[in-house]
Amino acid sequence: MDLQSIKNRFGIIGTSPALNHALGTAVQVANTDLSVLITGESGVGKEAFSLIIHSLSARKHNPFIAVNCGAIPEGTIDSELFGHEKGSFTGAVDSRKGYFETVNGGTIFLDEIGEMPLGTQARLLRVLEAGEYIRVGSSKVQKTDVRVIAASNKDLLEFTQAGKFREDLYYRLNTVPIRVPALRDRKEDIPLLFRKFAVDFAEKYKSPPVQLDEEAKNVLINYPWPGNVRELKNIAEQISVLSQDKQITGPILRKFLPDNSSRLPVLVSGSSGNNPKEFSNEREILYKLFFDMKKDVTELKKMVFEVIQNPAIAQANAYQHEHALNEYHSDNQHTLAPSAQPVILNGNDIHQHVEVEESLSIMDKEKELIIKALKKHRGKRKDAAADLGISERTLYRKLKEYDIDE
Repeated sequence: MDLQSIKNRFGIIGTSPALNHALGTAVQVANTDLSVLITGESGVGKEAFSLIIHSLSARKHNPFIAVNCGAIPEGTIDSELFGHEKGSFTGAVDSRKGYFETVNGGTIFLDEIGEMPLGTQARLLRVLEAGEYIRVGSSKVQKTDVRVIAASNKDLLEFTQAGKFREDLYYRLNTVPIRVPALRDRKEDIPLLFRKFAVDFAEKYKSPPVQLDEEAKNVLINYPWPGNVRELKNIAEQISVLSQDKQITGPILRKFLPDNSSRLPVLVSGSSGNNPKEFSNEREILYKLFFDMKKDVTELKKMVFEVIQNPAIAQANAYQHEHALNEYHSDNQHTLAPSAQPVILNGNDIHQHVEVEESLSIMDKEKELIIKALKKHRGKRKDAAADLGISERTLYRKLKEYDIDE
């Protein structure tokens, strides 16, 4: 049976060499009992290849079942695959056959096998090597004759190196590898697939099929299709249902394609002499944003350091605290709460308001001011408090707080 007749029989659209190679491998291995590992991105049609292998094999009249390993909870996947005995766990009110028992003589397709727990992987390895399994909660070994076809959109070899997948199971499954190409790697097939989907949806919704002009075809071909054939089919259905025009142009098609660029940060033109048009790609824009952020932080650190080192700060702090004592305290308050005080820098005609977090040095300055006021008024609290701009009661509390001897 040639490849074209296989494509016609199973509805495979495309003429790319990568697709033909994967399909040819599937046809060759179909009439054997070898394990097959199908790899490829999500949405490329891995399950369709498993059906082709089963339908062209000697097991074609026996059961076929597809199991998504990532969709079954870790606590129940052993029971689903191998069955369980009554009372083996909470909720096991009856004995139950697993897939390896019900599909005996047929084919089981284990999709997303990279999500399978390590314990279940050990059980699966025993099935592949000896054709044996044990139900959950049982000690009786049972035999099964099931062909295993596995699939994954992850790199299982990397998983084995990271300890997430058994190396022996990987090589046991990877007896015959089949790599299904991504849609962006078979661009010549994209217009053919779209036309097939458009005709199918026209029949489904009883409407004229949509058609693409040359610009729209180029847009379709150059889109990266991260969701592969599945995404292309969804887009074709959206356009068939929602588009008022059946002749699809480039601008019309772009409205249905996701715009990932809208999620990127945008530089404001003219804010610092930069224009986003100067950058050739999004990565350069991000690099520029990070550089500007680092530059701002560096300048802020430099400014704070200058504030701390400038001798004029002491006088500025003293001036601020003469008024802060009166502003932030009343007779029923207990302590001066740390806060950010505005500091005015005088010198070289520079007047900047800088927010500086207070530290113990400022508290020491407050203590120093109180001592100076007491010395100035020869220990008279009332006069010292008036000079500081606080009440005599607050001054008395401060004397105790700072342990100042009169």
